[in-house]
This record gives sequence, structure tokens and C-alpha cells, in this order.
Amino acid sequence: MSDREFGSSRPREAAMKSVVVTGATSGIGMATALELSARGYQVIGTARTTEKAEKLAATAAERHMHLHTVLLDVTDRDSCRTAMAEITDMTEGGPWALVNNAGIAVSGAFEDVCETDAWAVLETNLLGTARMTRLALPTMRRRGEGRIVQISSVAGLVAMPLNGWYCAGKHALEALTDALRRETAGSGIHVSLIEPGFINTPMLTDGLRHFPAHTRYETAYATMRRIVASRGPLGPEVVARTVVKALTVPVPRRRYGIGYEAALGRLARLAPSAAVDLTLRTVLQLNRS
Repeated sequence: MSDREFGSSRPREAAMKSVVVTGATSGIGMATALELSARGYQVIGTARTTEKAEKLAATAAERHMHLHTVLLDVTDRDSCRTAMAEITDMTEGGPWALVNNAGIAVSGAFEDVCETDAWAVLETNLLGTARMTRLALPTMRRRGEGRIVQISSVAGLVAMPLNGWYCAGKHALEALTDALRRETAGSGIHVSLIEPGFINTPMLTDGLRHFPAHTRYETAYATMRRIVASRGPLGPEVVARTVVKALTVPVPRRRYGIGYEAALGRLARLAPSAAVDLTLRTVLQLNRS
């Protein structure tokens, strides 16, 4: 593989290291896969369909980059095992790093989200991440090194109205990742959480577009749309650059907050719950007649 295929700059050490990025066909995942490829990493981006995998490869080729693709559905145990076996063959034993990005969002108030949709969020965002992490860990332990980067959210810090199930999954991911980090301490495996605020991705725009209709929360949903639009969400590239940092520094941070909302989320964790409740209720115009 030529230097040109990887872009104009590729550190010697990066060219030797393999990174799996799940959910790499759009948004944060695609931006991360392309950024890592440009920097010389051996990138394996996962996709749920052949069509999406081909589109990702074509996008990389247009930028004179090269990356591998593997079909993966993180909600399917057999798919996870098959994908990791294929990745193991590509990487001569298993990936050096895993970026768990695959996720979905089902927007809506607690009363407006059905159990099927709620389970889909937890199955993808939490259990899917756990499956891929569990499959990657044995190789990392044998090598005595590795990096695991979990794409979380400010939703993992503060439970936001109108997005409770997504927040529930991210809160659980934060807890599980904290436990994993402590369990792997001293093994050479570093585990980090990335906690973005609003990021301009298809998942955000689709979520805002598909709030449930004809419910008591219609005013709150409209207010949320206006708030997000007025904020001017950051692009996914800022998250991709943060992932690079977590993979390249000798000792990565436990958490990387990104954006204005992430800063507010950290402050909200320190504030009295009553104050946070009142602020969110007022801002989102909840339960107003």
C-alpha cells in the first residue's frame, strides 16, 4: 500500500496499528474512519450492508485513502463473532484499537417510546458495544497493549427530557466503561470515553425530525428543535480529532468532553437536582397548559 493511498502524512508508528471503527458509514463513524486512515492507521470500518460498505470505501478512494470494510450488525451475536474473525485475519491476530461508535437514537418522552424501540436502543448502544469489546479484549491482553474508545455523549452525564432511553443507554455505557477501565488497569489496555454535545450528524437530524406526533409533548419537541438549530451543532470532524488524540497520546484521558453542551453537562452534575429539574422544565416548556 502506497503513502499516497494513506494521504500526505502518516506517522511511522500509526501505519503499523490497526483500528476498528464500528458504525463507520456516516456521521462520527465515517469522519473517524477517514481521519484515522489519513493519518496512516490500518482502518477497518464496519457497515451493516454491502451497499453502505461500498459507499464508505468509495468515499475513502475519492480522497486517495484506503480502508477495509467488514459487514457487522452489533445486535447479532453471530455477526459480531464472524466480523471479529475476519478482522483477526486482516490484522494478524486482532485489532490494536477498537472505536465503538455504532449506535441509534429513538427520540421521545418516556410515555411516547414503545418497549420495542427502547430495547433496540439498549441492544445497539450498550449490548452491541459490550459484545465487540469482549471479543477484542483477549488479543489486547495477549499483546499487553491496546486502546478502547467508547463514543458516549453528554447524554451519559445528564438525563435529558425527551431523550430518556438514549440517555439510559449512555449512562449504562459510562458505568460499564468505568468498570472495564478499572479492571484492565495495569494491563497495557487504555479505555476512554468520548462525550460530545450536539454534533451535526444524520442521527441528530433524524432524531429531531422524527419526534412522535400528536402527543402532550408537541410543544416541548418543537422547542427542542429550535434550541438545537440555534446552537449550530459542531461537525463530526471535531469528534474524529478527539478520537485520534485518545489513540495517540501515551496516556489517554478517561473522558473527553466536546462542545458547549458537554461543559454544561459537567456543571449540571454538580448542581442541585431541583435546580437542574426547574431549568430543563422551563427551557423546554414542559407541562405548560
